[in-house]
Amino acid sequence: MMIFEKIHIGKGEENAFFSLNKLNRHGLITGATGTGKTITLKVLAEQLSKRGIPIFLADVKGDLASLAEIGEENEKISQRLITTGTEDYTPQAFPVTLWDVFGEEGIPIRANISDLGPLLFSRLIELNEVQEGLLNIAFDLADKNGLLLIDIKDLRAILNFMQDNAEELRRDYGNITAASIGAITRRLLVLEKQGVEHFFGDPVMDLHDLFQERDGKGVINILSAVHLLQNPKLYSTFLLWLLSKLYDTLPEVDDLSQPKLVFFFDEAHLLFTDAPKPLLDKLELTVRLIRSKGVGVFFITQNPTDVPDSILNQLGNKVQHALRAFTPKEQKNVKLAAETFRPREGVNVAEAITSLSVGEALVSTLDDSGAPTPVDRVMIAPPESKIGTLDPMKRETLISDNVFYDKYYETIDPKSAYEILTEQNQAKEKERLAVQEERLREKEKKEKNLKFNRSSIGRLQNNVLGSIGREVGKQLIRGILGTLRK
Repeated sequence: MMIFEKIHIGKGEENAFFSLNKLNRHGLITGATGTGKTITLKVLAEQLSKRGIPIFLADVKGDLASLAEIGEENEKISQRLITTGTEDYTPQAFPVTLWDVFGEEGIPIRANISDLGPLLFSRLIELNEVQEGLLNIAFDLADKNGLLLIDIKDLRAILNFMQDNAEELRRDYGNITAASIGAITRRLLVLEKQGVEHFFGDPVMDLHDLFQERDGKGVINILSAVHLLQNPKLYSTFLLWLLSKLYDTLPEVDDLSQPKLVFFFDEAHLLFTDAPKPLLDKLELTVRLIRSKGVGVFFITQNPTDVPDSILNQLGNKVQHALRAFTPKEQKNVKLAAETFRPREGVNVAEAITSLSVGEALVSTLDDSGAPTPVDRVMIAPPESKIGTLDPMKRETLISDNVFYDKYYETIDPKSAYEILTEQNQAKEKERLAVQEERLREKEKKEKNLKFNRSSIGRLQNNVLGSIGREVGKQLIRGILGTLRK
């Protein structure tokens, strides 16, 4: 019988372990604010890193980046070590890479608009059904002609092109109204005023840079999300994009002894709030299929009811911290949370959920056969890294000394849709002036129609968008959530 390695996270009636080969069955960490979710996440990240497994997580409160600093053993921690049966505790720092969409608290992390895709971009700027339909046309025109939309000015250029050529495009795409295009353009302006344009550009993040190891430890990739969380749509859209790109990029693998990467979604309820059914369906499919790529996904939120049942049913490893139950709705939520656990004799799960102390949790993992273990009331082990926030000077050093700093620090503005369509418009204007001059010189001759013939979309694409297609060289293909496939 094969014995798979496990990581220790605490102790209840028994020692609590996560089986490494079951982490791609995903997981859930829940509990009210201040009950210990962050420490549980830290302990998991540390234990995974020690096994050489890279991690990606979002630091929404600013207290996870301190994984990069050595912890300090004190009397309280010493007592917790005894309570939790922890034997291999060594205060230490862990290798981290700090990322930030805004490039302020970490290395800049970017995507381009083409890479994001119409489904996620529509969610980001909150388009209605009609506007989303026009955005799909813009992406379709770009994809069929191999045109990369790098940033907001590129998307604005393709929208202007659609408006200028609405009559010719109607034959293939239906009605294109100036009002709807104007509404999308105004949404783009709002996006720019929010500073989100920093996220769109080159160089786009190479996902292989997340799979790093230093001195035998997996690198913990930490997304600074304190500022990012002020824009919940951007936060959730970014994480959905990253998950989708991981699925589209990574190869299929057989069952592994441990995951290639573990991905933690904090504030997971933001992923599902106001999400349209097509997006939820595709997210459910991505979560189900990404396990075949060797990726484990943990959702972190206050209540299990924040996660749709179709996704909740896929989460095999569960850590439930305390919930409050003062109102009828809260009491109902506690009952529903209790029903997600395999019962253990002598444990009243619903009562336990409301009486757990800080740092204590109900834990159920998957055994070697893949079956959920009976729920256990577990005291979570202490982290080996620093508890608290990262020293600002240490943060600056971690950013500037990182191997990826030079690669991503400066934004590159390559020749893309905006520049190419601008050149096309300039060429057309030059041609128009030449025609006028020719007419003046040859008044006695029959006037010739030298204007560009836009009678068919095929010729439109060949002449106006053709050079764009040649820039990339092939039609662009999209994955489940609409992101570009390599």
